Amino acid sequence: MSDTPHSAQTSAPGEGGFRRFLRATEIDPRLLGMLGALLLIWLGFHLYGALVLGEGSFLTPRNLWNLSVQTASIGIMATGMVLVIITRNIDLSVGSIVGVVGMYTGLLQVEWLPPSMGLGNPMIWIIAVVFGIALGTLIGWFHGLLIAYLAIPSFIVTLGGLMMWRGMAFLASSGRTISPVDTTFALLGGGPYGSIGATGSWILCAIACAGIVWAMMRGRAARKLHGFALRPMWAEYVVAGISAGLVLIATLIVNAYPWPKGILKDYYAKLGQEVPEGAFVAHGFAYPVIIMVVVVLVMTVLMTRTRFGRYVFAIGGNPEAAALSGINTRAMTVKIFALMGALAGIAAVIASARLNSATNALGDLDELMVIAAAVVGGTSLAGGVGTIYGAIIGALVLVSLQTGMVLIGFGDGSYRKIVIGVALVLAVYLDIVYRKRIK
Repeated sequence: MSDTPHSAQTSAPGEGGFRRFLRATEIDPRLLGMLGALLLIWLGFHLYGALVLGEGSFLTPRNLWNLSVQTASIGIMATGMVLVIITRNIDLSVGSIVGVVGMYTGLLQVEWLPPSMGLGNPMIWIIAVVFGIALGTLIGWFHGLLIAYLAIPSFIVTLGGLMMWRGMAFLASSGRTISPVDTTFALLGGGPYGSIGATGSWILCAIACAGIVWAMMRGRAARKLHGFALRPMWAEYVVAGISAGLVLIATLIVNAYPWPKGILKDYYAKLGQEVPEGAFVAHGFAYPVIIMVVVVLVMTVLMTRTRFGRYVFAIGGNPEAAALSGINTRAMTVKIFALMGALAGIAAVIASARLNSATNALGDLDELMVIAAAVVGGTSLAGGVGTIYGAIIGALVLVSLQTGMVLIGFGDGSYRKIVIGVALVLAVYLDIVYRKRIK
């Protein structure tokens, strides 16, 4: 469960039981720390609501389901920001890319394609999604060219992009809100109809659990093949059990959140039926969450199982040494920023679909959340260190703080910005302390 493979080691003399457990299972201690902080945040908000407000509403299926959907777009972009920061760069433009991509995909669906293709044409949403991802990739590629081949600092290039793309989004619509988007496209934003339901969720759960077991068996076989030290069998069972258990718990939670009564009534009305007594239709996993999970898996494989990922860490560790060893650092920089743009394009599709519209506020200040998620998740601003799963946990932490403050009555955005700012500074300080201890 770490980003770099390493052999199991024998326990050191006088080593405590917990440290022996971590060594045997190879669980990253920083992962446990982040998960512990996340659980404390969840319990804190829930207990505050229960004891002070008379109702604990945080740890409920409804709130946790909404939390997962709200995290999707930020989490997707945070996985790309990890690569950017590992290579000692920064991207301040991701929020504006979300805004401009969302606006142009909205215009495609509402004003440009329907007159020629017909309203409700099933190809409209597909064209919009492909166009949105391609536009995001093109913008990121352009940023990468300026940074890699003109030697302009990434801070300046993306700061300029932050202002330029936000302005282009406003000019494209003349300040209007573009809505409603294509009905099929809107499903990508989640909601009762934008989920796979209870049956689909259990099927997905079974596939995920089988995948966990297969990955453990394949990893153990690979270690035997190459003569690496093996984890004890009990450690293999513990890691597989914890992973499968988390998937099972997540499935139970999303299947415990039913459709609202109004939507249930409309659904049965369209079928020409009365709502059955005690009818319960579960949301299940939302499409944005499934998209985020797929992105996380792809990015994890990219970072840990490919030459591209090794080059990313090599550049972040020592750019000069990486260039001298034959790595085309310029081309890699362009690819990394193009990938970041593509992920911002995916996030723009999800965000505009969730709102069922494209607004000029779409993606506003998302760059702050994305950078903070990567840093809170353990990515070092000094470069060379970062994990994909850490970025997702960091995104969950920040979105949980925002959601929790709203639930307990601190709905003013000013308080939320203060908390995120404090969390970012604290995360950087903890990273400095951790790096000193490692040295």
